[in-house]
Amino acid sequence: MFCAISGNVPEEPVVTSDGHVFEKRLVLKHLEETGRHPVTGDELKKEDLIPLQTSKTVKPRPSPVASIPGLLGLFHNEWDALMLETHSLQQSLHSTRQELAHALYQHDAACRVIARLSRERDEARAALEAAAAAVPQANGKRSAEEDRDASAAKKARGADGFGAEVVEAMTATSTRLSKARKARVVPPELASPAQLAAFSLQASQPLHKTGKGGIKAIDVSPAAGSGVVATGGGDGAVAVFDTASGRLVSTLKGHSKKINSVKFMGDEGVVLSASSDGTARIWRAGEDGVLTSAAVLTEHTAEVTAVTPHPSNAYFVTASLDKSWAFYDAATATCLSTVKDEAGMDCGITTAEFHPDGIILGTGCQDTVVRVWEARQQKNVAKFEGHTGPVAGMSFSENGYYLATCAADGVKLWDLRKLKNFRTLAPPDGGAATTSVHFDKSGQYLAVGSGADARVYATKQDWSVVQTFVDLPKHGANAVRFGEFAKALYVGCADHNLRTYAAPPGEAAEGTVEEAAA
Repeated sequence: MFCAISGNVPEEPVVTSDGHVFEKRLVLKHLEETGRHPVTGDELKKEDLIPLQTSKTVKPRPSPVASIPGLLGLFHNEWDALMLETHSLQQSLHSTRQELAHALYQHDAACRVIARLSRERDEARAALEAAAAAVPQANGKRSAEEDRDASAAKKARGADGFGAEVVEAMTATSTRLSKARKARVVPPELASPAQLAAFSLQASQPLHKTGKGGIKAIDVSPAAGSGVVATGGGDGAVAVFDTASGRLVSTLKGHSKKINSVKFMGDEGVVLSASSDGTARIWRAGEDGVLTSAAVLTEHTAEVTAVTPHPSNAYFVTASLDKSWAFYDAATATCLSTVKDEAGMDCGITTAEFHPDGIILGTGCQDTVVRVWEARQQKNVAKFEGHTGPVAGMSFSENGYYLATCAADGVKLWDLRKLKNFRTLAPPDGGAATTSVHFDKSGQYLAVGSGADARVYATKQDWSVVQTFVDLPKHGANAVRFGEFAKALYVGCADHNLRTYAAPPGEAAEGTVEEAAA
């Protein structure tokens, strides 16, 4: 007795009037959907189904499992199906392993290609930088032919090195500036000692990469009301920053090692930089106002430690650890003379600066000696001895009489009229080395940076300390520079931040300019 729908022995059989047997649940479902007999197709109702009585003790089993031969046949079929499935899985596994091996091989080959291309890219970049530094370009750098002409012209000038026109220009500039200095008065806008005493940190701007030694040099644009500052960093870049707007104007990249000195030449249109990579650069602004490298100067054979513009802004000098200083024409980027005092200077030059009149050039050396040169004759006319370590920085007072130099043992002040040291400013407590000095434009104040703090001294108040800034990071100040009218002090530190100290905005000014000049 089998169900006419499923062909299996029904668990709950029912029969129709024509003798067909069905599984009750299957036939009821069929009737709900069609309402007709599953076999004959005649109309059929639920009431027409007649249940059959069967034994509930043992459920019917399929005939194959009702005997031992049937069970053996069922197991055999199951075994065959299992073997076929196992074989199929083994084939799939083998194919997957082959695909994985091919993918790994491709990945390894791609990694090798990427590594090779990266290495070739780095080598190409290095070669390009070397070529850019070594090969003159058309944007102001000298060609090989111009180099030969310059060398021939230099030989034609003889031992003096300078042409008569250069000497005349330097003399005329000195005469003009000396005459103007005698009529100069302390500007009424100059910050008073009381205002300087109220200075506090007003801004801290990250201008260079971290972990590269921070800011090594600072200069402020001499243009009136400009407020533009240039910084040289241990990362080999020069940053030009507008303090008024708080905007980074540009980052000048080209040097491969730290910047030791940076100077504006006349205004923000020309910037000079000296680097430990053995080169100095001239950066000029184009018609769009963007500064780009105009010349790479490679006369030195060691680190270039200083660059200082002549007051005429027509010439400048670079100094180096190769024991020489070089005099350049700024317009043509031509080296007019390279000077070595081989008889008395057997050490590298660590710092250099022009006197405000432009006739005297001061240099500080690794042998602790400060040398004063008559720049027109390229002659060493004086030596100041007294420091106990290499000279780290120097600054001439605008009055033309004083020279401040610094080293690990502090600051020494020299009287250029008497050629002697008249005062020594000791380093901070703890023996932190003094790293930088700078007179403000009026000569009324002297800023001193050290490994512990930054200080401002009043020159007319017996060189007393007006303000001390101790909120500096580890290693203190690397460079200090006054802003216009000493209304701000810029400090460069090892943490790559340019710090601006000034009186709080809106604070009433205390003291008078007469106090500063008293």
